[in-house]
Order: sequence, then C-alpha cells, then structure tokens
Amino acid sequence: MAGNSFGTLFRFTTFGESHGPAIGCVVDGVPPLLELTESDIQNYLEKRKPGQSRFTTQRREPDQVKILSGVFEGKTTGTPIGLLIENVDQRSKDYGEIKNQFRPGHADYTYWEKYGTRDYRGGGRSSARETAMRVAAGAIARKVLGDNIKIRAALVKMGTKEINRANWDWAEVDNNPFFCPDPEAVPVFEEYLDGLRKDGSSVGAVIEVVCSGVPVGLGDPVYDKLDADLAKAMMTINAVKGVEIGNGFEAAELTGIENADEMRLGEDGKLVFDSNHAGGILGGISSGQDIVVRFAVKPTSSILTPRKSLDIYGKEVDVVTKGRHDPCVGIRGVPVGEAMAAITLADHLLRHRAQCEGWNTNKHFPS
Repeated sequence: MAGNSFGTLFRFTTFGESHGPAIGCVVDGVPPLLELTESDIQNYLEKRKPGQSRFTTQRREPDQVKILSGVFEGKTTGTPIGLLIENVDQRSKDYGEIKNQFRPGHADYTYWEKYGTRDYRGGGRSSARETAMRVAAGAIARKVLGDNIKIRAALVKMGTKEINRANWDWAEVDNNPFFCPDPEAVPVFEEYLDGLRKDGSSVGAVIEVVCSGVPVGLGDPVYDKLDADLAKAMMTINAVKGVEIGNGFEAAELTGIENADEMRLGEDGKLVFDSNHAGGILGGISSGQDIVVRFAVKPTSSILTPRKSLDIYGKEVDVVTKGRHDPCVGIRGVPVGEAMAAITLADHLLRHRAQCEGWNTNKHFPS
C-alpha cells in the first residue's frame, strides 16, 4: 500500500492499524540539535487521545509515545526520528458481526474492491487511530517552526449549531470538551450532541485553524502552492470532505472591491493589510498575515441505527456498528488539524530556507 508518507523535506511516514499491537511513524528531515523529549510530544497527544469526555469514544488509550531513534541527550541528531504508541484497549470482538458486511459511509467496500482484503477491526488502516501519529509528528514540526509561529484550532460549527464569533476567546478552547472558543455555544453543543447520541446517530463539524507569525514567502507559486498543500494536508484527515482558505466559498459572493485586501504603509515603515479575505496566502505564497484554514468533517459513519447495505456475498443486510465511537469525530479533529498545519508549514519553511535564504536580497520592507 503506497501513500503513507507526507511532505518533501520535512517528511513523515505512519504505520500500524487500529487494532494491531501498535501504531508508529518515522519523521525524516528534522534539523539537528533541536531540543526534543517525549513530554514535548505527549503534551499534544493528550489533547487528541480518546475517552476524555462523554462526547468522544470511550476507548481508553493512554497514547504514551516512545522515541525510538533520532534523539540523543535530549536533542535531535538529524537522523530519522522513530516514534511508537502501543495499542492497549482494543475490543476486536465488537466487530465480529460485521466482518463480512460493508458499513455505509466507511471505506470497507472500496478497500475490499481495491486490495481484495480488509482489516474489519475498527477499520484497520483507515481508522482515525492513525491520526495520533500525525499529532506526534506535528509536535516535532512545531519545534522546527520555533516559538514565533503559533498554530491554534477551534471547533466553530457542529451540525446546524454555530458559534458567535463576537464571543471568540482562544483561552476558552482548552476549557471545554469541544475545543470551542465561544463559552455560550458549549451548553448548546452539549444538548445537541447528547440528543444525537441517544438517537443512535452522529453529526459533522467545521474546524478552523489559525496560524500566526508565519513569515512572508513560504510556498511555491504553481503546483506547490502553500494553500494547495494545506488543503491536501487537511483532506488526508479521516472524514474530511471540504477545505477552504480565508473567505473560501464566501469569496464567490463578494465583488472585487470587497474582496481586495488593501495595503498601506504602517507607522513603523512596514507593509500593513487592512483585511485578510485571502487567508494569509497570495499566489500560493504566505503574505505574513494569519493563515486561516477551515475544514468540514462528515458525521461519524459508525452508528447504532441500522443502515441498509450489502455483504461480501452480495446479500442485502441491515448494518449496525457496535463498539465505542465518537458521536462527532470533528471534536478530536481539532488537534489533528493543528498538527497537519504545523507539518505543512515546517516542510515549506525548510524548503524556503534551502532555496531562498542567503540568495534573495530583494527585501523592500523590514520584517
């Protein structure tokens, strides 16, 4: 199976299945002498791990990461960094009844047709369990980016319920189980999701990622546009069905006068934008403004309400997916979105340094 790696200079490859003995990844291209410990990675894994509230899967995984290689005396060596997380709370028996059935909304049918086999235990390789390793790799990417670049994400919509952007407070994101920046929306989300869980259903969500402090110049102007790579990064996350940068689809409703991000000279002699409809990227290259990415996550396909499907013998069946599943997989998609943004930016930062730093002296405005 190809397609298990992401990135060019900063590149990581994941391995493992949902109900296998472990999941892991190899991160390559990390510069030497960066300070890195397991706790640096664990802090981010704590945000993604399951079983932290009634609104996520009750699978109990500590997600304790082990660094196997690439670090010596607390610093990176420039060699591949191997990471491993053991699976400790698999319940494969929950999937015995559906091992020959295709779950609607899942990759069961497409995997079966493509490979002639599939791991029915929790989805195997297609499970969101794999995203733990993205978060781990993202923690290393943040080390490459440094402290001046800040990447934060929040859940801004769940089903038909949205936040009030006037109430946006980043400090609230870590104070509730939804990673929600609007404290008034939290009880609304709670009631809404509790009702869906009782009905044996699920719901989708929209996550917004904001990257601040990104320097001007990251990204290439044609096929490796920064926004194109960010879009691909988000689309590789399980259950993501749409991505937009800046105003995204709303830009189609604006006139050219409204959409133009006007520029002026600030009091400090630096270029200043008066708006950010472009989401911090112009012509595929970062503009120095906040990079804003939103992605839509579909409802969790594993639900208790029977859905019509077929089995591998061509017989019509009603499928009920037992087990422990997220009623809204978008909630734990928040730290994963942050990680994929960090990985993409780290990759482009290293590529920019390799091509331009020390060569490009055409700087019109001080940075």
